Amino acid sequence: MTISPEEMNKRFKITNIELMKEYEEKGKSIMLLASHYANWEWLLSLNLQFSYQGVAVYKRIANRYFDKLIKDIRSKYNTELVATDKTIPLMANNNRKGILSVYGLASDQSPKTVQIAHWESFMGIVTPAHIGPELLSKKYNLNVVFAKIRKVKRGYYEATIIPITDDPKSLPNYEIIHRYIKEVEKQIYEAPEYYFWTHRRWKHNKKSLVD
Repeated sequence: MTISPEEMNKRFKITNIELMKEYEEKGKSIMLLASHYANWEWLLSLNLQFSYQGVAVYKRIANRYFDKLIKDIRSKYNTELVATDKTIPLMANNNRKGILSVYGLASDQSPKTVQIAHWESFMGIVTPAHIGPELLSKKYNLNVVFAKIRKVKRGYYEATIIPITDDPKSLPNYEIIHRYIKEVEKQIYEAPEYYFWTHRRWKHNKKSLVD
Protein backbone atom coordinates (compact mmCIF):
# COMPACT_ATOMS: atom_id res chain seq x y z
CA MET A 1 0.00 0.00 0.00
CA THR A 2 1.53 3.30 -1.10
CA ILE A 3 -1.55 5.46 -0.46
CA SER A 4 -1.13 8.12 2.22
CA PRO A 5 -3.50 8.05 5.20
CA GLU A 6 -5.18 11.22 3.94
CA GLU A 7 -5.76 9.76 0.49
CA MET A 8 -6.96 6.47 1.95
CA ASN A 9 -9.61 8.26 3.99
CA LYS A 10 -10.89 9.81 0.76
CA ARG A 11 -10.92 6.54 -1.18
CA PHE A 12 -12.24 4.17 1.48
CA LYS A 13 -15.21 5.12 3.64
CA ILE A 14 -17.03 3.28 6.41
CA THR A 15 -20.69 4.09 5.83
CA ASN A 16 -21.69 3.55 9.46
CA ILE A 17 -18.52 4.20 11.46
CA GLU A 18 -20.73 5.37 14.34
CA LEU A 19 -21.55 1.70 15.04
CA MET A 20 -17.89 0.90 15.68
CA LYS A 21 -17.64 3.93 17.96
CA GLU A 22 -20.66 2.72 19.93
CA TYR A 23 -18.88 -0.58 20.53
CA GLU A 24 -15.79 1.36 21.53
CA GLU A 25 -17.74 3.31 24.15
CA LYS A 26 -19.08 0.04 25.59
CA GLY A 27 -15.52 -1.20 26.10
CA LYS A 28 -15.77 -4.42 24.10
CA SER A 29 -13.35 -5.76 21.53
CA ILE A 30 -14.57 -6.76 18.08
CA MET A 31 -14.24 -9.73 15.77
CA LEU A 32 -14.46 -8.22 12.29
CA LEU A 33 -15.10 -10.85 9.63
CA ALA A 34 -14.54 -10.14 5.96
CA SER A 35 -14.22 -12.06 2.71
CA HIS A 36 -11.76 -11.99 -0.16
CA TYR A 37 -13.85 -9.50 -2.05
CA ALA A 38 -12.94 -6.33 -3.98
CA ASN A 39 -10.36 -4.22 -2.10
CA TRP A 40 -10.87 -6.09 1.17
CA GLU A 41 -7.27 -5.34 2.25
CA TRP A 42 -8.18 -1.68 2.62
CA LEU A 43 -9.92 -2.70 5.83
CA LEU A 44 -6.42 -2.55 7.29
CA SER A 45 -6.85 1.23 7.30
CA LEU A 46 -9.65 1.10 9.90
CA ASN A 47 -7.10 2.20 12.50
CA LEU A 48 -7.26 5.65 10.95
CA GLN A 49 -10.88 6.09 12.02
CA PHE A 50 -11.02 5.02 15.69
CA SER A 51 -8.76 4.25 18.62
CA TYR A 52 -9.05 0.45 18.76
CA GLN A 53 -5.87 -1.54 18.22
CA GLY A 54 -6.28 -3.10 14.80
CA VAL A 55 -5.10 -6.70 14.47
CA ALA A 56 -5.13 -8.56 11.17
CA VAL A 57 -4.77 -12.33 11.26
CA TYR A 58 -2.86 -13.75 8.31
CA LYS A 59 -1.39 -17.02 7.11
CA ARG A 60 2.38 -16.99 7.44
CA ILE A 61 4.37 -17.28 4.19
CA ALA A 62 7.16 -19.87 4.18
CA ASN A 63 9.61 -17.53 2.44
CA ARG A 64 10.84 -15.20 5.20
CA TYR A 65 11.61 -12.35 2.80
CA PHE A 66 8.12 -12.30 1.32
CA ASP A 67 6.55 -12.84 4.73
CA LYS A 68 8.31 -9.72 6.04
CA LEU A 69 7.42 -7.79 2.89
CA ILE A 70 3.73 -8.60 3.27
CA LYS A 71 3.80 -7.67 6.95
CA ASP A 72 5.51 -4.34 6.22
CA ILE A 73 3.02 -3.45 3.49
CA ARG A 74 -0.07 -4.46 5.40
CA SER A 75 0.97 -2.80 8.67
CA LYS A 76 1.40 0.65 7.13
CA TYR A 77 -1.60 2.08 8.98
CA ASN A 78 -0.42 0.79 12.38
CA THR A 79 -2.40 -2.42 12.09
CA GLU A 80 -0.69 -5.28 13.89
CA LEU A 81 -0.30 -8.41 11.77
CA VAL A 82 -0.34 -11.70 13.63
CA ALA A 83 0.16 -15.17 12.17
CA THR A 84 -2.64 -17.66 12.74
CA ASP A 85 -0.59 -19.71 15.20
CA LYS A 86 0.08 -16.61 17.34
CA THR A 87 -3.50 -15.35 17.43
CA ILE A 88 -4.66 -16.99 20.67
CA PRO A 89 -1.67 -15.82 22.78
CA LEU A 90 -2.11 -12.27 21.48
CA MET A 91 -5.85 -12.22 22.19
CA ALA A 92 -5.29 -13.64 25.67
CA ASN A 93 -2.69 -10.96 26.38
CA ASN A 94 -4.91 -8.14 25.08
CA ASN A 95 -7.87 -9.44 27.06
CA ARG A 96 -5.83 -9.69 30.25
CA LYS A 97 -4.47 -6.14 29.85
CA GLY A 98 -7.78 -4.63 28.75
CA ILE A 99 -6.48 -3.59 25.32
CA LEU A 100 -9.53 -2.93 23.13
CA SER A 101 -8.87 -4.47 19.74
CA VAL A 102 -10.50 -5.18 16.40
CA TYR A 103 -9.47 -8.63 15.16
CA GLY A 104 -9.86 -8.86 11.41
CA LEU A 105 -10.18 -12.22 9.67
CA ALA A 106 -11.09 -13.18 6.12
CA SER A 107 -12.49 -16.63 6.86
CA ASP A 108 -14.01 -17.64 3.53
CA GLN A 109 -11.13 -19.87 2.44
CA SER A 110 -11.22 -23.65 2.80
CA PRO A 111 -9.56 -24.98 5.98
CA LYS A 112 -6.94 -27.71 5.96
CA THR A 113 -8.38 -31.22 5.93
CA VAL A 114 -7.20 -31.95 9.47
CA GLN A 115 -8.97 -28.79 10.71
CA ILE A 116 -12.39 -29.58 9.26
CA ALA A 117 -14.98 -29.70 12.05
CA HIS A 118 -18.08 -28.20 10.45
CA TRP A 119 -19.76 -28.00 7.04
CA GLU A 120 -21.98 -25.25 5.64
CA SER A 121 -23.83 -24.65 2.39
CA PHE A 122 -21.96 -21.89 0.56
CA MET A 123 -23.32 -20.73 -2.80
CA GLY A 124 -25.37 -23.92 -2.94
CA ILE A 125 -22.43 -26.26 -2.33
CA VAL A 126 -21.76 -28.01 0.99
CA THR A 127 -18.22 -27.07 1.97
CA PRO A 128 -16.06 -27.03 5.14
CA ALA A 129 -16.04 -23.83 7.17
CA HIS A 130 -13.51 -22.25 9.51
CA ILE A 131 -14.86 -22.28 13.06
CA GLY A 132 -11.94 -20.44 14.68
CA PRO A 133 -13.63 -17.01 14.59
CA GLU A 134 -16.67 -18.38 16.40
CA LEU A 135 -14.65 -20.18 19.06
CA LEU A 136 -12.54 -17.09 19.75
CA SER A 137 -15.56 -14.77 19.79
CA LYS A 138 -17.24 -16.92 22.42
CA LYS A 139 -14.07 -17.38 24.47
CA TYR A 140 -13.41 -13.64 24.74
CA ASN A 141 -17.03 -12.42 24.44
CA LEU A 142 -16.39 -10.27 21.37
CA ASN A 143 -18.88 -8.28 19.36
CA VAL A 144 -18.97 -9.95 15.94
CA VAL A 145 -19.49 -7.94 12.76
CA PHE A 146 -19.18 -8.44 9.02
CA ALA A 147 -17.57 -5.84 6.75
CA LYS A 148 -19.53 -5.67 3.52
CA ILE A 149 -17.50 -3.96 0.80
CA ARG A 150 -18.88 -2.19 -2.25
CA LYS A 151 -17.06 -0.62 -5.16
CA VAL A 152 -18.22 2.97 -5.63
CA LYS A 153 -16.14 3.75 -8.70
CA ARG A 154 -12.63 3.07 -9.93
CA GLY A 155 -10.24 3.41 -7.00
CA TYR A 156 -13.01 4.16 -4.49
CA TYR A 157 -14.69 1.69 -2.13
CA GLU A 158 -16.90 1.73 0.91
CA ALA A 159 -17.59 -0.73 3.69
CA THR A 160 -20.74 -1.17 5.74
CA ILE A 161 -20.42 -2.80 9.15
CA ILE A 162 -23.15 -5.42 9.63
CA PRO A 163 -23.69 -6.73 13.18
CA ILE A 164 -23.71 -10.52 13.51
CA THR A 165 -24.06 -10.70 17.29
CA ASP A 166 -23.32 -8.69 20.43
CA ASP A 167 -23.69 -11.79 22.61
CA PRO A 168 -21.82 -14.70 21.00
CA LYS A 169 -22.13 -17.00 24.01
CA SER A 170 -25.93 -16.97 23.74
CA LEU A 171 -25.93 -18.48 20.24
CA PRO A 172 -25.94 -22.20 19.44
CA ASN A 173 -22.81 -23.77 18.02
CA TYR A 174 -21.95 -22.73 14.45
CA GLU A 175 -24.66 -20.04 14.29
CA ILE A 176 -22.04 -17.27 14.02
CA ILE A 177 -20.35 -19.07 11.14
CA HIS A 178 -23.71 -19.65 9.46
CA ARG A 179 -24.65 -15.96 9.68
CA TYR A 180 -21.23 -14.93 8.40
CA ILE A 181 -21.44 -17.21 5.37
CA LYS A 182 -24.91 -15.90 4.52
CA GLU A 183 -23.57 -12.34 4.55
CA VAL A 184 -20.71 -13.35 2.25
CA GLU A 185 -23.21 -14.96 -0.12
CA LYS A 186 -25.38 -11.85 -0.25
CA GLN A 187 -22.35 -9.73 -1.04
CA ILE A 188 -21.29 -12.04 -3.86
CA TYR A 189 -24.76 -12.25 -5.39
CA GLU A 190 -24.94 -8.46 -5.60
CA ALA A 191 -21.72 -8.21 -7.65
CA PRO A 192 -20.00 -11.60 -8.21
CA GLU A 193 -17.26 -10.13 -10.40
CA TYR A 194 -15.43 -8.74 -7.35
CA TYR A 195 -15.08 -12.03 -5.48
CA PHE A 196 -11.69 -13.78 -5.51
CA TRP A 197 -12.84 -17.00 -7.16
CA THR A 198 -9.23 -18.22 -7.48
CA HIS A 199 -9.17 -19.24 -3.81
CA ARG A 200 -10.69 -22.65 -4.66
CA ARG A 201 -13.26 -22.37 -1.90
CA TRP A 202 -14.85 -25.70 -2.87
CA LYS A 203 -11.77 -27.91 -3.14
CA HIS A 204 -13.02 -30.23 -0.35
CA ASN A 205 -16.27 -32.16 -0.28
CA LYS A 206 -17.59 -34.81 2.08
CA LYS A 207 -17.62 -37.57 -0.51
CA SER A 208 -13.98 -37.10 -1.53
CA LEU A 209 -12.83 -37.07 2.10
CA VAL A 210 -14.79 -40.22 2.94
CA ASP A 211 -13.51 -42.01 -0.15
